[in-house]
Amino acid sequence: MTHKIPTISEAEWEVLKVLWQKAPQSANEIISFLPSETNWKPKTVRTLLDRLTKKEVIGVHKDQRVYTFYPLFSQNECQRAKTKSFVKRFYDGTLKSMLVQFIQEEDLSEEDIKELRSILDNKQEKK
Repeated sequence: MTHKIPTISEAEWEVLKVLWQKAPQSANEIISFLPSETNWKPKTVRTLLDRLTKKEVIGVHKDQRVYTFYPLFSQNECQRAKTKSFVKRFYDGTLKSMLVQFIQEEDLSEEDIKELRSILDNKQEKK
């Protein structure tokens, strides 16, 4: 997808997670696969599907007796957009500030540290 990913609410994100696991799905299928802790009524889920459709985050197959929904963006694309938005909002767009804070605050295992070093080394090699 080449156009900008719209802002996705936390509730909409839950619906998308279901669609990323398997698509297309009908509204009833999505409702049955949502985590039980949401406790959403079917009308709430249909409202979320309508919002996601209007935002052009999901598409709808209307050529069948029962409408089915499918994501227009991959989970990775949406995560990247959400991360960029988060970094911009809370860290003035500076990724380094966020990484430093997380690394200093979190308990990292030796394996985590090795993995981070490997990622940074690979990044450096690509330059």
